[in-house]
Amino acid sequence: MLPGIAGIGLYLLLMALLNTFAAVTGKFGASGTVRYSVLGFCTLLVVGVFGLLRLRRWGWALTIGGCLLMGSGNLYGFARTHNPPYLINGLFATVFFLYLSRAEIRERMS
Repeated sequence: MLPGIAGIGLYLLLMALLNTFAAVTGKFGASGTVRYSVLGFCTLLVVGVFGLLRLRRWGWALTIGGCLLMGSGNLYGFARTHNPPYLINGLFATVFFLYLSRAEIRERMS
C-alpha cells in the first residue's frame, strides 16, 4: 500500500467522524433530511475508506466518489459564505480525488 492511500484514509475517517458528530448535535440545520443525508454520506465514506485500505476496487470507487462530492460541496459552501475552512477542505478533497484517479493507484486495486 502506498503511504498516500493510508494518509487519505486517515484524513477521510477523521472528517467523517467530525461530520457525524456535527450532524448528531444539529450543526447542519434543523431539518431531519439534511441530518440523515449527512449521516448516510458519512457511513458510505467510512465503508469506502475501509475498502480502499484493503485495496478493493469498490472501496476505491466509493472513496473517489466521496472525495468528489465532499470537494464540490465544500467549494460550493465557500462560494456562498466565503468561509476559509470550506476552501481548505474543498481543496484537500480535490487533491485527494486527483491523487486517487491516477493510473498507478487504479492498477493497485483488485
